[in-house]
Amino acid sequence: MARNKLPGLYWDKKTGKGAVDKRIDGIGRVRHRFTASTQAEAETEYHRAIAQAKVVASTPDRKLFREAATKYLMEETKSSIDRDATCLANLDPWIGHLRVDQVHQGSLQPYIDHRKALGIKSKTVTRELAVVRRILTLASRVWRDMDNQSWLPSAPLLRMPDWKDAAKPYPLSIDEQHKFLHELPNHLAEMALFALHTGARENIVAELRWEWEIRIPEIESSIFLVPGEFTKNETACLIVLNSVAQNVIESRRGMQNTHVFGYRGKPVDRMHNTAWKKAWVRAELPVGSDVLSGPHNLRHTFARRLRLAGVPLETRKVLMHHIDGDITIHYSPAEVEELLIAVEKLTKIEGVTMLRLAS
Repeated sequence: MARNKLPGLYWDKKTGKGAVDKRIDGIGRVRHRFTASTQAEAETEYHRAIAQAKVVASTPDRKLFREAATKYLMEETKSSIDRDATCLANLDPWIGHLRVDQVHQGSLQPYIDHRKALGIKSKTVTRELAVVRRILTLASRVWRDMDNQSWLPSAPLLRMPDWKDAAKPYPLSIDEQHKFLHELPNHLAEMALFALHTGARENIVAELRWEWEIRIPEIESSIFLVPGEFTKNETACLIVLNSVAQNVIESRRGMQNTHVFGYRGKPVDRMHNTAWKKAWVRAELPVGSDVLSGPHNLRHTFARRLRLAGVPLETRKVLMHHIDGDITIHYSPAEVEELLIAVEKLTKIEGVTMLRLAS
């Protein structure tokens, strides 16, 4: 292969094979093989190889996404960190080996397409991508190397998928509620009844602790103030107890030292377990990929009944914990009483026969 007029460029016009082999100060040795039909194409490849080497040399070392994910899992304190770890485990074979600056919509798209082909819901993929977005944001805004340089110049925008495949909620009628509670084991029936009358999410019901209870003598009742680390929007939320929810609490008092709900002396991690699923089927409630069949339906039921009872929108927002900001600790007894009156209306909708637990 003959050497050409450009130092380090070798190209054979008979075979079309060429190579760049050149040492550059401050960069090192540049090696690149190519094929070209003309001298001009060979020279273009030569200049392209050297330009690329200079770009690589001027680019600071970037952490791998796997390193960023590990740092996130070690430092994050959110209650759903285990779920985030599962998301990142799914993502690792696809983007773990990439530098953080190589993770963007284009490099994530094969993973998105793969998950869609597996029949994974777009909501699940969105939750996974939200973890990626959070890590890239931390890499660009918070994390620094020893030279005080950010791990990433700027976080890319990510488009969240929406395949119009979200399962629809299924609020329970009074008859369906009665039948379903009867099919549940008693410890799950207690948790479900509490959720139906408070709108609390599954994780909050499972984590509910006695230390969060606040007695309010003025209204002869109590509330639960859930710390932000256990809530979806990471702000404290207020759980107001109507007479049904209060009865459930009293029935559990003294049974466990830390958590309100439990089974055989231990806290229950989740409500949506095998016993729940079997009870749902025995109660002849709808199942399928297009309809929700888990505990979140109890929250939808709570919201729907508040509306049917004529509870104003702003009050419903408070009771559903949709108010942004940590404002719940500022409620006065009179304001709590107003909320209590609102949730007490649910007992009138259900009727007296629904106040007892499933036997």
